[in-house]
Amino acid sequence: MLLRQLFDSESCTFTYLLASGTGAEALIIDPVVGKLDRYLTLLDELELHLVKAIDTHVHADHITALGELRDKTNCITVMGNESSVDVVSMRVEDGDKIEIDGICLDAIYTPGHTNDSYCFYAPGMVFTGDTLFIRGTGRTDFQHGSAQQAYDSLFNKILTMPDETIVYPGHDYKGDSTSTIGEEKAFNPRLQVSSANEYAEIMDNLGLPNPKMMDVAVPANQQIGMAQEEPEITERTIPAIDAISRKDGDAAIFIDLREDPERSKNGVIPNSVHVPYASLADFIKPGGMLAALSQQSDCQLMLYCAYGERSAMALKELRAAGFKNVRHLGGGIDAWVNAEGPIEAAPTVS
Repeated sequence: MLLRQLFDSESCTFTYLLASGTGAEALIIDPVVGKLDRYLTLLDELELHLVKAIDTHVHADHITALGELRDKTNCITVMGNESSVDVVSMRVEDGDKIEIDGICLDAIYTPGHTNDSYCFYAPGMVFTGDTLFIRGTGRTDFQHGSAQQAYDSLFNKILTMPDETIVYPGHDYKGDSTSTIGEEKAFNPRLQVSSANEYAEIMDNLGLPNPKMMDVAVPANQQIGMAQEEPEITERTIPAIDAISRKDGDAAIFIDLREDPERSKNGVIPNSVHVPYASLADFIKPGGMLAALSQQSDCQLMLYCAYGERSAMALKELRAAGFKNVRHLGGGIDAWVNAEGPIEAAPTVS
């Protein structure tokens, strides 16, 4: 596995770049906007294709680079289902898996620092965001934080991992980089407690000032959805209620850009064709399935995803590739369900 730990000295934030190796798909965790050029350079140097960009929670001490990375690389943005962010491409829940080629992370819901905090686990390693630091833990006094919930997240989830699991924290303020679960259980002073009440007593009396960027960072990090005002998108965006009528009249071929776990969890629009967004290039090149469909059918290609972000990006890619009769479902399957459009179970993945 290729793993790079990158550091932003202004916010003391660690960002993690993961891939199975050079020339492969990659994902990034907790990117900082001020380091955007560094990320893009590193991706280029290692010949990596950034597929997913993840934030562990809505940050209060720096502005995220999720939106900028999406705009520069067409990657999928990912956050927890509880996040107050306006739009991300994919939302995950506890127990979901985040996959790219050769890498699989388990999403673990760990509220406490904030009510939308997640950690991400792969055998032998855990990316703990602001839930667990090296010899410390994330504060719990703003953004719907809760010391009681943090105790549960720590002691009943994170600290139950094998002792040799490497801890990759979201921040460090003392010059450390990694630790292990065993080390933190033994030496982290905030974990030497016998009850949730004892932990809460410590956390509720830290008396820390608010992060200096909090009033700027939180609103900025809640508004990262892709801008879709340009005519190329707006003129080809179909509201859910209109898309339903086109489905009823067989006037469109619906193209599902989501991944298999999303389809299994939330269902599909009946008779959809599955084209995972991460593999879109293979489907639109000459000889690809979408290229063939566009030549053989008078029907529109109606792209849809979870919330409309991936489909908007795919719309632009298809238009650039010369596709004419293509539209996308505004608001994705989320809007479709709210408009009472028909849903069926996804075909079983063999």
